[in-house]
Amino acid sequence: MAERKSKKRANGEGTIYQRKDGRWEGAAYVLTTEGTYKRIRKYGRTREEVHAKLVQAQQKSGSGVPVADKPWKLGEYLDYWLEHVVRPAKRWNTYKKYEQTVRLYLKPGLGKLSLDRIRVAKVQAFFNAQIKAGHSVAKVHVMRMTLSAALTRAMREELITVNPAQLATLPPAPSRKVRPWTADEARAFLAAARKEPLYPAFVLMLAYGLRRGEVLGLGWDELDMDQQEIRVHWQLQRIEGELRRTPVKTDAGRRHLPMLPIVWDAMIELADRQMYAKRAAGAGWVETGFVFTTRTGRPIEPRNLARAFERICENAGLRRIRLHDLRHTTASLLKRMGVPPSDAKEILGHARISVTLEIYTHGDNEDHRSGLGRVAGELFGNSES
Repeated sequence: MAERKSKKRANGEGTIYQRKDGRWEGAAYVLTTEGTYKRIRKYGRTREEVHAKLVQAQQKSGSGVPVADKPWKLGEYLDYWLEHVVRPAKRWNTYKKYEQTVRLYLKPGLGKLSLDRIRVAKVQAFFNAQIKAGHSVAKVHVMRMTLSAALTRAMREELITVNPAQLATLPPAPSRKVRPWTADEARAFLAAARKEPLYPAFVLMLAYGLRRGEVLGLGWDELDMDQQEIRVHWQLQRIEGELRRTPVKTDAGRRHLPMLPIVWDAMIELADRQMYAKRAAGAGWVETGFVFTTRTGRPIEPRNLARAFERICENAGLRRIRLHDLRHTTASLLKRMGVPPSDAKEILGHARISVTLEIYTHGDNEDHRSGLGRVAGELFGNSES
């Protein structure tokens, strides 16, 4: 008690006193993230330790760096971030990917840590443990991306000053090399799919590189059969357990495409088949306006389109690729036909030309053979020796 009375408080240091348990406690007012001032408390084994903590907090406050208005746990902040930042602004699929990563990995592993006390070493140890537990490097990269996005937001809200997820290191994520179909393979698939009900959908995907959701989200009002134009404005997604038609992801995704003769023929045939289905279904028909529907007019489940694609490939003995790789097939064919990247970007609906250029600069075996053949011709002429 004598020590407490003999110590004179320095200007601006706040209140410091010794507790009954022997530890020291200090309090001072600092700026919060809400723009108000609040009284914070610091603890230590000595008066000097508490004094240093208070001075540091007040120096930050004086330089405009606020403290959190509440003591966030990381798990609490991740829940807040998902509900109030991600969900209103991001696509449903993006939200679900973030939500699953937070629920299954980040909250169980790091959720109890104080937001303002997360350090690089702790985050690094968490990532290392995930890899050691058998999770793929690609999956751990998703964990890091999700955590980094949340902590970047926390930095913008001035709750933390450093993003530990960005400073942690991981092995490079293995890249998946896409081998799209050749023109011969694509023609073989279309021939095998010719009698399938979803044949026109595959025509659209190969002719224009449309995404699965864009094809299944097409409405008859987006097909101008007189002007022979297709307007891609919508996509079909499964959101919260139900199929919903939502706007395409980006402004670049909104595009008007000329209707090719093969597409015009396929749409006319499909319209006739759908009219017959309406008559057959009678009162059971549900008018949705979709181009591609079930036998009762309802939208088609995206997974069923993928299943039909896989079945056709298997029955025809074709090299297996993903349904989404039809889009890469279209891009590679545009490149081979000499279509400029700027035009390919508009056709494919890429938001950035860099995405198109990445495909255009990715060679295949035929490109390599042609290029090496020219080198050999230059070096050796027509000689075979």
